[in-house]
Parts: sequence; C-alpha cells; structure tokens
Amino acid sequence: MALFVHLKTVSELRGRGDRIAKVTFRGQAFYSRVLENCEDVADFDETFRWPVASSIDSNEILEVQIFNYSKVFSNKLIGTFRMVLQKVVEENHVEVTDTLMDDNNAVIKTSLCVEVRYQATDGTVGSWDDGDFLGDESLQEEGKDSQETDGLLPGSRPSSRTPGEKSFRSKGREKTKGGRDGEHKAGRSVFSAMKLGKNRPHKEELQRQDEPAVLEMEDLDRLAIRLGDGLDPDSVSLASVTALTTNVSNKRSKPDIKMEPCAGRPMDFQVSITVIEARQLVGLNMDPVVCVEVGDDKKCTSMKESTNCPYYNEYFVFDFHVSPDVMFDKIIKISVIHSKNLLRSGTLVGSFKMDVGTVYSQPEHQFHHKWAILSDPDDISAGLKGYVKCDVAVVGKGDNIKTPHKANETDDDDIEGNLLLPEGVPPERQWARFYVKIYRAEGLPRMNTSLMANVKKAFIGENKDLVDPYVQVSFAGQKGKTSVQKSSYEPLWNEQVVFTDLFPPLCKRMKVQIRDSDKVNDVAIGTHFIDLRKISNDGDKGFLPTLGPAWVNMYGSTRNYTLLDEHQDLNEGLGEGVSFRARLMLGLAVEILDTSNPELTSSTEVQVEQATPVSESCTGKTEEFFLFGAFLEASMIDRKNGDKPITFEVTIGNYGNEVDGLSRPQRPQPRKEPGDEEEVDLIQNSSDDEADEGGDLASVSSTPPMRPQITDRNYFHLPYLDRKPCIYIRSWWPDQRRRLYNANIMDHIADKLEEGLNDVQEMIKTEKSYPERRLRGVLEELSCGCYRFLSLADKDQGHASRTRLDRERLKSCMRELESMGQQAKTLRAQVKRHTVRDKLRLCQNFLQKLRFLADEPQHSIPDVFIWMLSNNKRVAYARVPSKDLLFSVVEEELGKDCAKVKTLFLKLPGKRGFGSAGWTVQAKLELYLWLGLSKQRRDFLCGLPCGFEEVKATQGLGLHSFPPISLVYTKKQAFQLRVHMYQARSLFAADSSGLSDPFARVFFINQSQCTEVLNETLCPTWDQMLVFDNLELYGEAQELRDDPPIIVIEIYDQDTMGKADFMGRTFAKPLVKMADEGYCPPRFPPQLEYYQIYRGNATAGDLLAAFELLQIGPAGKADLPPINGPMDMDRGPIMPVPMGIRPVLSKYRIEVLFWGLRDLKRVNLAQVDRPRVDIECAGKGVQSSLIHNYKKNPNFNTLVKWFEVDLPENELLHPPLNIRVVDCRAFGRYTLVGSHAVSSLRRFIYRPPDRSAPSWNTTGEVVVNMEPEVTVKKLETMVKLDATSDAVIKVDVADEEKEKKKKKKKGSSEEPEEEEPDESMLDWWSKYFASIDTMKEQLRQQEASGIDLEEKEEVDNTEGLKGPMKAREKAKAVKEEKKKRSQSPGAGQGSEAPEKKKPKIDELKVYPKELESEFDNFEDWLHTFNLLRGKTGDDEDGSTEEERIVGRFKGSLCVYKVPLPEDISREAGYDPTYGMFQGIPSNDPINVLVRVYVVRATDLHPADINGKADPYIAIRLGKTDIRDKENYISKQLNPVFGKSFDIEASFPMESMLTVAVYDWDLVGTDDLIGETKIDLENRFYSKHRATCGIAQTYSIHGYNIWRDPMKPSQILTRLCKEGKVDGPHFGPPGRVKVSNRVFTGPSEIEDENGQRKPTEEHVALCALRHWEDIPRVGCRLVPEHVETRPLLNPDKPGIEQGRLELWVDMFPMDMPAPGTPLDISPRKPKKYELRVIVWNTDEVVLEDDDFFTGEKSSDIFVRGWLKGQQEDKQDTDVHYHSLTGEGNFNWRYLFPFDYLAAEEKIVISKKESMFSWDETEYKIPARLTLQIWDADHFSADDFLGAIELDLNRFPRGAKTAKQCTMEMATGEVDVPLVSIFKQKRVKGWWPLLARNENDEFELTGKVEAELHLLTAEEAEKNPVGLARNEPDPLEKPNRPDTAFVWFLNPLKSIKYLICTRYKWLIIKIVLALLGLLMLALFLYSLPGYMVKKLLGA
Repeated sequence: MALFVHLKTVSELRGRGDRIAKVTFRGQAFYSRVLENCEDVADFDETFRWPVASSIDSNEILEVQIFNYSKVFSNKLIGTFRMVLQKVVEENHVEVTDTLMDDNNAVIKTSLCVEVRYQATDGTVGSWDDGDFLGDESLQEEGKDSQETDGLLPGSRPSSRTPGEKSFRSKGREKTKGGRDGEHKAGRSVFSAMKLGKNRPHKEELQRQDEPAVLEMEDLDRLAIRLGDGLDPDSVSLASVTALTTNVSNKRSKPDIKMEPCAGRPMDFQVSITVIEARQLVGLNMDPVVCVEVGDDKKCTSMKESTNCPYYNEYFVFDFHVSPDVMFDKIIKISVIHSKNLLRSGTLVGSFKMDVGTVYSQPEHQFHHKWAILSDPDDISAGLKGYVKCDVAVVGKGDNIKTPHKANETDDDDIEGNLLLPEGVPPERQWARFYVKIYRAEGLPRMNTSLMANVKKAFIGENKDLVDPYVQVSFAGQKGKTSVQKSSYEPLWNEQVVFTDLFPPLCKRMKVQIRDSDKVNDVAIGTHFIDLRKISNDGDKGFLPTLGPAWVNMYGSTRNYTLLDEHQDLNEGLGEGVSFRARLMLGLAVEILDTSNPELTSSTEVQVEQATPVSESCTGKTEEFFLFGAFLEASMIDRKNGDKPITFEVTIGNYGNEVDGLSRPQRPQPRKEPGDEEEVDLIQNSSDDEADEGGDLASVSSTPPMRPQITDRNYFHLPYLDRKPCIYIRSWWPDQRRRLYNANIMDHIADKLEEGLNDVQEMIKTEKSYPERRLRGVLEELSCGCYRFLSLADKDQGHASRTRLDRERLKSCMRELESMGQQAKTLRAQVKRHTVRDKLRLCQNFLQKLRFLADEPQHSIPDVFIWMLSNNKRVAYARVPSKDLLFSVVEEELGKDCAKVKTLFLKLPGKRGFGSAGWTVQAKLELYLWLGLSKQRRDFLCGLPCGFEEVKATQGLGLHSFPPISLVYTKKQAFQLRVHMYQARSLFAADSSGLSDPFARVFFINQSQCTEVLNETLCPTWDQMLVFDNLELYGEAQELRDDPPIIVIEIYDQDTMGKADFMGRTFAKPLVKMADEGYCPPRFPPQLEYYQIYRGNATAGDLLAAFELLQIGPAGKADLPPINGPMDMDRGPIMPVPMGIRPVLSKYRIEVLFWGLRDLKRVNLAQVDRPRVDIECAGKGVQSSLIHNYKKNPNFNTLVKWFEVDLPENELLHPPLNIRVVDCRAFGRYTLVGSHAVSSLRRFIYRPPDRSAPSWNTTGEVVVNMEPEVTVKKLETMVKLDATSDAVIKVDVADEEKEKKKKKKKGSSEEPEEEEPDESMLDWWSKYFASIDTMKEQLRQQEASGIDLEEKEEVDNTEGLKGPMKAREKAKAVKEEKKKRSQSPGAGQGSEAPEKKKPKIDELKVYPKELESEFDNFEDWLHTFNLLRGKTGDDEDGSTEEERIVGRFKGSLCVYKVPLPEDISREAGYDPTYGMFQGIPSNDPINVLVRVYVVRATDLHPADINGKADPYIAIRLGKTDIRDKENYISKQLNPVFGKSFDIEASFPMESMLTVAVYDWDLVGTDDLIGETKIDLENRFYSKHRATCGIAQTYSIHGYNIWRDPMKPSQILTRLCKEGKVDGPHFGPPGRVKVSNRVFTGPSEIEDENGQRKPTEEHVALCALRHWEDIPRVGCRLVPEHVETRPLLNPDKPGIEQGRLELWVDMFPMDMPAPGTPLDISPRKPKKYELRVIVWNTDEVVLEDDDFFTGEKSSDIFVRGWLKGQQEDKQDTDVHYHSLTGEGNFNWRYLFPFDYLAAEEKIVISKKESMFSWDETEYKIPARLTLQIWDADHFSADDFLGAIELDLNRFPRGAKTAKQCTMEMATGEVDVPLVSIFKQKRVKGWWPLLARNENDEFELTGKVEAELHLLTAEEAEKNPVGLARNEPDPLEKPNRPDTAFVWFLNPLKSIKYLICTRYKWLIIKIVLALLGLLMLALFLYSLPGYMVKKLLGA
C-alpha cells in the first residue's frame, strides 16, 4: 500500500526567488529540491511516495506548503494547499489544480497543480493520466473546507528527502505561526491519526541509493537551516547518515558479522571475600566461626571465643576456570557456626546466600564493607540471626576493580544503611515459597541404543520408548527432582517442586533440566534457565515472579543417539544448542509466607508434591503453521567437507527432522472427516513428490542432494543457477503469536536505536559535523516507536490462553516504553553539542533496557535450524529465532527476517566451533524464509526477488495453494563488479615475526578473486582494482539496484608452506548503477569507506575500500565507464584504484624523533647488539642511525630525521605508519626484532596553537593572591582551590577564623579546649592519614555530585526540581551527619570539631591509581611504542599482548603540510636540526639516584595454605636487585612496609624499575605475589617534572621538610629559562612575576629556633603550584604524592593480586645531593595501661531460685577484657546471694596494651598456634567488654548481660544508677560520647544488655565502673595492684552477710529476711493494729462518757 503524490507546477508566484515545497501526510513530510531563481512559475515535477501500513481513511488530509527558500533566514511561507483524500480513496487517482491559502486563510492568486495516486491493498493502482487536469469544482471546494478538519498533530514530524537530496529530519514540533493552520481543531481525524500511528517509511525511502553516503558539511548546514524553519541549529534533528548501516534495504536482512560462539568458553575468574567482623549474633556466650563457600569450595575463619561480635579481618580467595554461565550460577554462602572444633561440626547460627552473578552485576563487580544478614534456613519463623561485615568481589580476566582506599577506617556502625544487598532490594526480606510446576514434556529424543529394544521386541513383541525422563530443578544451591516416568517420549508428571527461600532471592536463575534416568549415570536431555528478573518486576506496580503454564523449548546436541555424545555440554545448557531436544510445559508461582502462622513447616528443605493438572488448551489454541524457505545461493562451502553431495535440512521443533523417526510429534487430530484417516502418517513424509490423497500437502524439509563445484582453493559452491530449491514444513504449535509480536515491535525499536547510536558514534569518531542533530533524530525515532508500541501492543486482551505473566509483562512493558518515550523526548531537548557523549551513554541504557524487555521468557514456537548434510553427515548449522521469521499484517510486528533474503553463515556445532576452527565459514547461504499461520500463507512468496516461475510437485499441479518445490528464474541481468581495494590497517599478526603477508580474497555470488600478496606488513596498501565479469544475477533490475547481494571479503596471510592463515572477514554492499543511469555525482564514483574486520568475535582491523556493481546494458560493455589506468606498471597486470575514487593526496613532511630502544629481548636466542629503526609510511620512509653497542648505550646519536610523503587530505584516510626494528648482523644480514604500527597519525599532526585563547594572552598583569601570613592553615585553604578555575585567586581566611573563634567560645564552656597537635608529635604518617581522609572526602563528593547530576538530568526539566536523593542515600546522609556530630568531643561544639581539626596538618596527594594514568603516561613529548613480535593470540587463548612485546622504541613523530609553519621557524633560538622538536634535552647517559619509598600494600593475594602471606619487598633496576627478605611481615595481607630504598642507576640503560612483593617461605623458594613496573625515564624527562613531587608548603624543619635539593626559587628560575619565559622577577617581598602572572604570598619563614627570616621560597612555590596557568609553556607539575599501583602476576594475567602504595624520587648525580631520606617507618604502637575499677552493680536480673524459700537471688561476678585478648580476661570475686541485684566489688582490672593512635587500633602479636613459626600481628579496634555472670557451683556459669565500649567513642557514664538507661547503649538517645584517650579518666554507670527470646535487647543490669588510662611510663611511676592487692589497695566491699546460709546464722538471716522482704508489711500491720486499738478504746469508753455528758455529771 502506498500513496504517491506528483507535484507538477506552481504558477502565478510573485517576484523572483528560490522556491521549495513541503508535502506532508500523516505527519511524515518530504521536501522538494530547491528551484533557484524562478519567476512566476516553479516547475517542481517531483514524485513523493508514502508506504502506508493501514488503509487511508477518507477524511485524512494531504498538505502541500510552498516556501520562499532562504539560505540564511527561515523559509517564508507563500501559501498552503490542503486536500481531503476522500476522492482519492474512492477513485485511486485524482489530479487537482487549485489556489493556495496564506497564513490568514485568505485565498491568494498562486495556484498549484498536483496529481495523487493511491495504491490500495488489493493492488489496484490508479494509472497516471497524461491528459488534462480535472477541473472538478467540488474537489476545489473540498480543498478549501479542509482547513476545518486539519487533523495532523503538530507532533514530531520527521521529514525525509526525495531522490537527489540527503535524507534528513526536521525539528520535531514545527512552530505554528499564530494560528497559521486555522484554529487547529482536534477533530475526529486527530484521533484517526493517533490510532494509525506514524508509519515508518521503508529503509529504502529513508535513504535512497542515489544519495552519497556521507553528508558534506555545507549541505548539512544549508539543509539544516532550510529545514529548521528558522529554528536555532541547536534543535535540528537528522536522519540516518552512514551508508553502511542504512543501505541494507527491505528485501534483505542484515547479516550477522560475528561468527564465533562466545558462550561456554571457560575463562579465569577470581572471587575474593574479606570477612571483617560479625555483630549481634544470636545466642549467649558463643565461639563463632565464619565459613565461606563458593560453589563447592569452602574456607573458614579462625574461632573467636565467647563473644557475640567477633572481629576477624580475614581474606579468602577462590580461583576458577569455568565458562561465565557456570560461574555466575555458583552460590556464595556465608554462614556462621557456633563452637566448631575438630570433633564436632558445630551448630549453624545463620547463613546468607547470593549468586556470583549478582555480585558481578554490581558497579565495580563488588560489594565493599557491607553487612550480610544471617537467617536460619531451618527455622524460618525466627528473625535475623546477626550480621557479618564483609567485602565480596568477583574479577574476570581484564576487569580491574577499584577498591575504595583502605585507611584508618572508622568502624561504620550504620548497619542498616550498608547491607549486603543489591540496589533496590528491601532490607527486610521475607520468606517465600517458589512453586515450580512441572506438567509434561513432548518430543524427547531417544536416549538408548535401539539394539536392546529390538531384542525385546523380538521376544515380547512390545515396542517401548527409549527414554526414562525426570525433571530436576536447581535454585539457590538446592536441587529438587520429580518422579521418573519410565519409557515415555511424552511423559506426564503434574508435580511441583517447592523451594523455600528469602524473597527477593539473590540468585538470578533457576535451572530446569530434563534428565534421563539410567542405571549407570543420569544424563541431561535438555536444560532451560528461568531468569527471575524477566518474569517479575520489582517496581511499585510490579508483580511477583510468575510463569506459565507455558511451553519452554530446550535445545542441545543433535538428536541421533550416540553413546559418547561430544556435544553433551550443550544439553547441560553451556553454549548454543544446535538442535531441538524437547519442550517442557511448566509454571512457576511465588507465595510470600506469613511466618507468624504456627501451622507453617519451618524447614527450607525442597519438597515435591502433586500439582493440579491443567487443561490442554491453557497454553493456547493449537494452530497449523507453515514455514517456507527458498535457497537462492549456497557458496563458500568449506573444502574440508569433501565433494560428496550436499543437502540442506530445515527443521522447526521435530518437524522436518529426518533422523528422528521415533518421537515424531503427532499432529493434533481435528475431528475426523472422511478421507482424513491416513493423514497422520504422512505428515513427516518428506519425499519430494508424494502428496496426501486428501489434497493436503506433505512437508519437504530438505533440498535435493547436489554435488558442489569448486570456487577456489578454499571453497566450493552449489551450482543452483536459475533453479532455486525450496522447502516447506507444516507444523502445529499453540498460537501465542502475540508474545512474539510484542517482542518484535520492541526489537524493531531497539534495532533502529542501535543503528542510530552506531551512526552517532561513527560521526563522533570520524569527526563529522553535527552528531548532536543525528542523536536528536534517533531520540525522536525512539519516542515515536515507543508510542507506536503503546497503540499496537494492547490488542487481543481477552485471549483465553494469556497467562498472568503475559498480562503483567504487557503492563510493565507499556509502562516502561511510555516512560522511555517521555524520557527520550526530554533528552532530545537537552542534546547539545557538548553533551552528545553523555547523552549517548544514557541512550545506551535505553538500548539495554529494550533488549531486556524484548526477550520473551515464555517460548512458543521453537527456533528454526538449518543443517548442512554432506553425504548424510551433519556438518554445520545455523539457528534462526522463529520470532524473526514470523509474519504479521502489521509492519512493526513483522519478524525482521520474515519474507527477506537473509545471508546466513553456517558454523560448526558445539566445542568444534571454538577458536580458530569456528572462524572459517562452513557455508554461506542466501536463504529466503517465511513463517506464519497456514491460513495466512497467501503471500508467502511476496518478498522474493521477482521474475520467477514456480515448479510444483508433480501431482499437485491442479492446486493453486501448493507451495513450489523449486523456483525457476526467467529474468536475469548481467553485471560487472568492480572492487577497489585500497588498504587495510591494524591487521592481525599471523607470523612469528609479528607481521603478516596479507592478501584479500573477495567473494561475490560464486566467483572469487584475490589481491596481490604484500609481504611483511600489518597495514597493506594494495591499491588495486579487481573486476568480476559475466556476473548473472536473477531477479528484476530495479530490485537488484536497491538490494544487491553482499560481498564477503576475507583476509589471509600467505605462508610459503601450507595453507594460508585466516586473518579476518568483513561484508560490504556494492553501489549499483543500472544501465540507464549516468556515471556521475552524487552517487558515482563511489567513496572509499572503512569496513570493520572481524576474526571470530574480536575485531581485527579495518579495510578501506569501495565497491560498485555496474549493469551491462544491451550495448555490452562499451557503455561502462572506461577502465583507464596503467595496466602493466612494475607490478604486472594489476590495475590501481582509479582517480576519483582514490583519495586526493598532498605533500606532508613527517619528522621523527629517535630517542632510544629499551628492553629488547633476544631474537632466535641471539642478543640484539646493533639495532636500527626503520620508519615507513605510504611507501616512503627513513632509517635511524645505527646503535653501535646496544648494551653500552641504547640511545640514538642523531635525534631528528624527516621524510616527505604524499598523504590523503582527509585525515581519516591516512595510512598507518610502521615502525620496525632490525638487528644488523654480520655479513650484511638483517633480522627483524619487532614492529609497531601507529594506526592513526592524528595525534601527531601539528596544529598551530590558537593564539586568541586566553592562556596566550600575554598583555596586562594577572594577580594570583595569597594571604601574606604564614600560618599553615592559610596555605592549606589556598591549595583547596581548583587551580584551573580562574587566573585571579584570592584567599581570605580572616573572616572564617573569626567565625570559628566565636563558635568555639560558645561551645567550649563545658569542654576543655582541644589542644593544638604538637609539632613534635606529628610525623609523616599524620600527613598521610590526613591526606587519605581528604581523598575519601573528595571521592564522596564526586559520587554525590555525580548522583545529583544524573538525577537532575533524569528528572523532567519542567519540574524544576533537583533530583531527589534516593531514600536509602538520604538515610545514609543523615546518619553520616549524626556520626560526625557524635564523634566530636563535647556536644556543644556540634559538628564543628572535625573541621577545626583538619587544617593543622600539611597534606600530600594520594592518587588511587598509578601516577602516569593521571599525567597521560608522561608522554608529553617522548612517546613509547611497544614493539611486537609473534602471532597475535587467538583472542581468548590466554596469550595477551604483554607476551608479544619484545621491546620498546622511544621517540616521537610530527606530521605537517610541507612549508614549515612559520610560528615555529621564526621563534627565538630555533635550531633547524631539531625541526619541530625544539628544546628537548640531550639523550646522553646520565647517572641518577633513585629513591623508592614503599608505604604499604593492601589486599594481597594469599600465598599460603592458611589464607595469609608473609610479604616482603623486592626491587629490581638494571643490575641492582634488592630483596628485603629479613624484614618480612608475618601472616599479613595488608602489610605496612614504611621503607625507603636508594639505588644508583644510569639512564638510559637502566630505566625500568620493578617493585615486587614476594611471599616468604621457611622452606622452598619464595613465591611472587605480584609486581609492578615503572618507566623511570619518561618520568625523569617529562615536562610535568616527576623527579621529586612539589610539596604543598615550604618548610625547612619538622615532619614536612622540603625534600628536593633545589629550592622552589631555583626550580622556578630553571623552568622559566627552559621554557623561554620572562621571569621570575622577585620583589617587593611576598611577590613574584612570571611572564604576565603575578603571585603573592608570605615573605617570611621560621627556622627551628622560631627565628623569622625573609624568604622568597613561599611565593616561588605558589608560582610552581600554579604553573599550568603560565601562558604557552604551562603544565601541571607533579605534587608531593603517594601513588597506588596494582600488583600483577604473569601467571594470572589481567587479574590484580593486590595494590602497593609507593612513590619514587629521582635526583641527577651531577646536581647537589639530596638530604637523608624521609623517615616513613611504620609507627610503633604506644604502650598503654588501662585500669578498670568495678565498684558496684545494680538491678542485675536474679537467676537462681532459693531451695527452701523459693526467693530469687543471684551470685554475681563481673568479667572484663579488651577485644582480641579474650584469653586475658579478668573476673571479679563473686558477690553471693544478692537478693536485690545489687553487688559490691571494689575490684581492679589491669589491661596493658599496644595502641596505634593514628589508626585507632590495638596491636596484638601472638602465635596463631603452637606450630606457628613466628608471631602474627593483628590490629583490632580498641573495645572494652564488660559482662555480668551468675556463678554456679556445679553447672556452667550463666551469662546475664554485657556492654562493649569503644574506647575512642563511648557514651559517658550516668552519674547515678537511676539515670542509667538501656538507650545509652543502643544509641537511641544522643548521649555525649567520650574518648578515654582524651579524657584519661572516666567514672559512671553503664547499662548491661542481653537479648531475650524475641531477639530484642533488654536491660539485665547496671555496672558502676571507673576507667583510667595511663601510658606505660606513667603506669610504671604510679603502680597499682590487681584486684584489691597492694600497692594502692582498694578497700573491701561492705557486703551484707547473707552470704552465710541461713541455718548457720538463723538470727542474721531472719533479721535480713524481715528487714528486707517484710519490712513494709510489718510496719503496715503495726499501724493497722494501733488504729484498731484506738477504735476499740474509743468504743469501749464511749458509753461511759455519753452517760456522764447526758447526766451532766
């Protein structure tokens, strides 16, 4: 269906000008060409075509607008013509002449003549009528009225170009000028437009073949301005640009270029887990051990005694060599076991499970310092069982993990905010049941030899199915299996396997495997993985995992049974299956458990139970599908397969499979009608001429055998010529097309997006202009596609067989796509030139998401397999997903290969296809496929190239619907192909010399030709034209023009002996010229383009070539453009690439700086002695001078040479430059040592500096200001500024200081002022730790700002909100804040303290990576080129580039057009011998003192069995080899070395420094853990001055002493002199001027004695620190630093073995000698003594019941120890029989310990076991534990409660027992925190806690204690006794004497009982008695008194 509009003329225009027309239909606009200088008539005469997917509605509108075109301003609208298409729809053809309307809807004189034709679905087309135009009044009227119903939304209207112009997109919303389109009523046609959606034009319309593939800049600009309708160029979008991606048109689908299967290939993986500590373990007084399991490997930590919060810090590494799939399914299990020892296995406290894939998918592939939640799998009703803090990282080969910097990590107590869970998993996970329901299976293969079966059959006469299947489901480390169904190809189970696990699970995949039960061993029949992410959605509108009931298809090895199946791995799910195995009907449901329910079984064992069967029809109505295929070409058949007859077999499921007669899928029988009886048997009948009597058709699934013919040395082809064999198969499947349709729509969107993004990347890479416009076009397409999905996907809602997953997935896909459409729209508006790259990354995320959504978890129709059989043996196969072939009437739902000719490359099955075997093409097929419902099969031939006749099977002639068994082509065209092979670059090294002898072989149809062989190069310039004559192509000429077959180019390495080696392959499409077209621009001659060459899955270079296919017309070859060119030059009969195609050349000069050669290895066992370097580029070259004795001096004596060469003007086409090193041997022999190809010269092209840039502005003065006062503080602040921000830098500290002082005064009322750190106390380590804090802070800020930025972008601009922090982040931030506050001493100071503390220490720069990566490898003028030799490793076979390096060439290049640029030659002091390399130092040997400071190593790979290592440092430089073996550090994976080493070296001979860490072993040799290499020479000569880092401040004594022998002023003077900069001019004091920059700063310095002296060093240093601001010569100077270098081990390439922190200083020996090295030896821990006096306890819970009285009491004692020293625990005496919970002790503990103040850790050295050789040093946090116990005589003591105090920050004790509450310890109230190291003495009450049955804390007692900290010296002067001993004894506690049992001292006991228990009772009784007595007396005396009163007595 299509609408054609022929725009003829526009007449009666006013004035003279350039005119352009725009024709719009359904939002799709085309522009005409521009008619220049037309007066009153514009003769456009152009036709536009819109392909339409749905019929045109009779009130849709066509709009034509005519503009005056302007190159500069926006186009001015002349008038608009609108026409309702009613008449067109009725008559299919209308011509109209009508007047236009202007902006105000007034009729103007100008009229236009247009002809419209509509080609409807039935194929009727109105014919063009050349007669008069129809003068139909009514139509004209209708045209006028149509403004009312103008229904096209002013939405995004991509416009496309006509032939002859470029394809282009106009800006989305055209601006509607004030009501230009009438009132824009949204009439009903608006909705019709929405309903129909935007129709995508076919690719061929988007980019007709007439257009040049590459858009030229000027055209773009002009077009953009013209199309933009006056919009700013910042909002123009652009359609497809690169030819390669777009000119694959609609009849052919794109071939897949990557050949080798990558899945299933084993790789190296390393899982490293650090168990740091555990907290809150449930249970009393336990001895926990943590066990870590990965897969089947298990390792355990040591045991810690009697603690609930053990600290381990142990590191485990697991190494694996398996395929990624297997690796990522392995389970990591962390479990805590209580009291495990040699005799018993211990009891499990709790465990945590997660699969490796989850860790690998984390950012940086790791979790760092996260808390794993433990739960008990046997008791799911219980809550969590504790936490384990660990680091988990998974490293594959080549991943480098950035570990966060390890320094004094303050223990992060925020457990909730740092859980070991992926983003988005809730911290409270619930238990859930996973029900995997297994219903039945079909189509199983036979798994037994038929021999036994035949014997059985002979005896018993029964025929059995040869397979005993059962299903095994594995998930999260557990397995469950169904029952075995004996001998059944179609087993019925109806069982469910139930797993219980936490939800959401941290294991991504569930493995379902059908296995065959066998007496010997069970084998897998097929495996299916259920990816839980695809069947659930965790959003707020998400759904729990659900699946089916649905069929899933299983693929694996071929179906013929052999005893030893070489492809058994495929059945296990490794690698791509090569054949259908079976299909299984299963379902999955998840139920969240309510753990409070008492009926719940609390075990997590796997259960298998019966499941309710489901009806047959629940998976959909079974429909008959029809698969048709036509083989148009079979070529490139590997000659190894022999010349036996070849046949191709196509199967879908088991249909069409000839091998497997047994388990033939029975066709579901419809209700039988007469004549239908025998049908079933004949379905599989695949003879070519047999049809059923019922007139039904049999399937023909394979082509007739045919002998191959020879193409060339490597390949055969099958001579199909004009007779193309066909196959067709009928098959029956449940009709679940909707699933596939939705997936297809998403795939289409994703393909388009991917293509667009590749375009944009290509544009950025080739520096084409306006990539941002193309990106806008891509986003526009994306949002249109997303909205189109919404309108299409919502069909068939009521389908009975839709599962819950179908419904939920549809909802979530629609939500996702809707939001994606929105985001794409928003993003489109944000795309600007400078943000293209970032936005491109965001778009990549869209792409991944689309691909993820498109993958349908519930299969329906199995994939189609195409097998090539040679002599009935299966040789090679291809697999095509059925959804790609599926037919639909809606274009977007159509499979991408349906009814298209697909080029398939067949590959070897299974493991045979690994490695180089998989690279050779087994066969190349041009195959046409169509799959759809049988009832839709009317037009299954519609996509074939036209011009054929069908050949039916003999009997079926009468039936029209019979598919053909072959096609005979009657139309054929003759062509000539010209292949212009210009050059290739960066090819694969195939010879041992590290070079290749490449030639290319070009295949087209069944011909092949070769280029010549060029010897010894990786960058051949063939410059050769190959001509293929007499090509016959079948089909219509026009189709061939749009759809030529592809050309395959293979590159080989010619070997003198044996077969040529394969080096890579690429595809191309030729540009086609028909006989009636002219050979002229814009299409011809074709342009050279780069094609990426692939070898397996790896890229292997680029080919620069062009291809044209020219039709030979009736006049023969005479019409073709002449092949003119020198035929036999010196190269023989080789035609060069003709002019016009080959690039335009101009003269360039290449200057080469030859510096020297380094590290040359031996060649053929001989040492290299007299090397020379040859440089070659484009056939010209230059040789270096000869190095006469490589050993003595490996540098060249002539530094600069040059040569001139003709290079292409276009920089992208520059040929590579080859560097080759040869060794000159005796007798004039040369040996190649190694070579290097510089693939791109771009970075060496000289570009004159832009003198207008601000950094070149040398007029006027710029002041860089520093406060002239010398507090370190101010310098510090100065440093914190961003040096590049601005030239004027003012630092004003005064106000800040005042503010702080004010605050301090307020805060310090209750706290003593924190003392300034004493200079003498500070050392280098103080500086280092302060710097690490700064670095962490910076990283944190970067992350925070990164999060902010991304969120800002993501949140829609209109909302104007700043991206809200994620809730979790927010909580974290709040806690961080709290923590900061809580750490500062004294609440009054709030968070002021940390900042106050900071500025007192000078800092250095800690780089978390190598120094060179920060400074661009120090290649500012001297580059290092690795010389390679030997074959390139076959990409994953482990040989890395490292192993091929045979040495390095140091030098540089400079490329410029020939007259030397004047700015260089005119410069002062220009030395012509150095050309462009002015001012480089001499390269004579120089002696240097190298000083290496090694600070520490982190995360070393364990080298000993016990999971530890004994590391020491070894340093090699030249002949010096230092091994610091005696100073090894025992059993430590994070050793602090703190050493410096001095080495004298002479550059250039010794310039590669190796620092290695070895593991010391008592016996045997020491093992290398890892090493790092540093190139000192580049550092030494670099302009960044990496010899000695520049400190932050200048001081002449103290810990921050200046290290460099040259003072800052001397360095500055020298830099100015070398850079020819005016300066430095010092003066007045505190001021220096360099060039036009003025630096100010302090002008005095204090010496050791505090005397002040004037100095210029401060300002000089200021200038050095801002050296990058100096015009012209400025660059960053290396600051004082510590760099972090990864340690690598050659045995484990690419996997980090730990990191080393170090720095290197270098001092030339001819300069003044440097001072003594800095002392960085590790701080010795300081000896302290902690004295703890336990005075009293109170409110202790009472445990014991009294034997006689039943009253409760406790025998209390208190136990205390410092963490890590449990064995030194100390107990008080026992306070017996406390009846109130009060205990009196007056008992003193003494704890001596060694403490590192900087790291806040206690250092313990102890032997691990009695067999240990030496002591191991542990560092543990300083924590004091106090516990109360109830002493028992006969049984074990009962634990009552405990508190752990972190001595650095613990809650201040309460003044009285009453004020002491539980919250003090749990941190729920803000209590002031104190540090014993600052307070020295603390006394108070602290609460003691324990957990009750519900796992909650409860208060079990209070203890009054006094803590007193002394240094060892103070303790010696002032000794005290332990317990209550001398000296300074404590008095005995005053305890009540109930300690005596009551019968010994009855009175006392009675007194005690009465006094304590019944005191109040007795008092109450006495008072009551007294009251009663009074009352009695009163009553007694009352009558007497009454009488007296009455009688008046």
